Amino acid sequence: MINRIDLRGMDLRSAGLDVRTLVPRAEFDIEAAVETVRPICEDVRHRGEAALIEYGERFDGVRLRSLRVSADAITQALTGLDPQIRAALEESIRRARKVHTDQKRRDVQTVVVPGGMVTERWVPIRRAGLYVPGGLAVLPSSVVMNVIPAQVAGVEQIAVASPPQREFGGLPHPTILAACALLNVEEVYAVGGSQAIAMFAYGSGPGETGCRPVDIVTGPGNIYVAAAKRLLKGRIGIDTEAGPTEIAILADLTADPGHVAADLISQAEHDPMAAAVLVTDSPALLEAVGLELENRVAATKHRERIGQALAGRQSALILVDDLEAGLAVVDGYAAEHLEIQTSNARVLAGRVRNAGAVFVGPYSPVSLGDYCAGSNHVLPTGGCASHSSGLSVQSFLKGIHIVEYNEPALSEVAQHVVTLANAEDLPAHGEAVLARRQPEPEVLEAFDLPVTDQPLED
Repeated sequence: MINRIDLRGMDLRSAGLDVRTLVPRAEFDIEAAVETVRPICEDVRHRGEAALIEYGERFDGVRLRSLRVSADAITQALTGLDPQIRAALEESIRRARKVHTDQKRRDVQTVVVPGGMVTERWVPIRRAGLYVPGGLAVLPSSVVMNVIPAQVAGVEQIAVASPPQREFGGLPHPTILAACALLNVEEVYAVGGSQAIAMFAYGSGPGETGCRPVDIVTGPGNIYVAAAKRLLKGRIGIDTEAGPTEIAILADLTADPGHVAADLISQAEHDPMAAAVLVTDSPALLEAVGLELENRVAATKHRERIGQALAGRQSALILVDDLEAGLAVVDGYAAEHLEIQTSNARVLAGRVRNAGAVFVGPYSPVSLGDYCAGSNHVLPTGGCASHSSGLSVQSFLKGIHIVEYNEPALSEVAQHVVTLANAEDLPAHGEAVLARRQPEPEVLEAFDLPVTDQPLED
């Protein structure tokens, strides 16, 4: 049954191999795409708004007079928003703000020794550029997920960019604009793709409608957006080079096959390159999920897109010896989204080391996290969850160490500093400390200087 939709089965029982080399992964060559976007980014750097307008016409089929979306257009989008969508967005905002408010960092002051202390001060980034894609799906939820942590962190200036839509007169999708209105975001640009990232990095030119350069860019996008982030990283901070969405499900015989199949399909719906992976120790569940997929894919709206994703090399139904082996597989995979649907789901979830977000039990589907769990859905992909985190308030904060020692505290540790400086053949480092020491009395007398217990002043 599984083969009818060409979804790969993988039997890893008694494999005894490094799972990182076995788990499926989409082909997503950002490095190759960098050379495609490089001339675009350079063009935006040198020609600003003129280049951006030309790329809007070339890639989006829209010739704009101004890239900046007017305040009236943002207000009208909210006025025309379906009341049910507005209520859903407001609830998503409320829950996300509640969770992200608890993520706020507090300054920490450590007294290392009497008279010597180090304070870690958390300072918000001044200006952020938030990218909201507008390709196969309209994603007002991405407005919420990007804006809320930036606002909670205290970012002073927030700019949003989203591709112009020909059917809406060159404006971003009205639902995206309405979400901006609900969040009181007034600076919005009708710019998409790699050129939007370049606009955030270099600015688009002077004037009230021009975009000034930002300090950090966050938000998901296609391979060209990811490539532009890689190219411009350093000039701007970035959250991650987001690739195609991923879901991995670790399940045993207690899981409902219908739930598992529906959740795999939910993420395959995003993109033909989306990854959907089931890991289970139950041959019976594997077969039942295959049957459910057959029925559900045939009945769903985006069946062609979903079928391509499920048939791709990035998706598979994987059979393992036991849940311990399954945990090793999903940890090696380091999925963007990981669902645990087992009899001991909470225990297993507590042992997961690598995942963007973990969804525990039968009533915590990824779709909940996409919209209304309160968590953030901007998460690391492509195995990056093994070393990176999803978007959070922390993404928009900088930690600054403030070091303050008095003279006795410095004198106490001076010899250690000098010793380490000399060990690294950097004697001037040690001399900078010794220069602050009170000279011996005989030195002061030789220069006819007063002997005192106080440090010398200029």
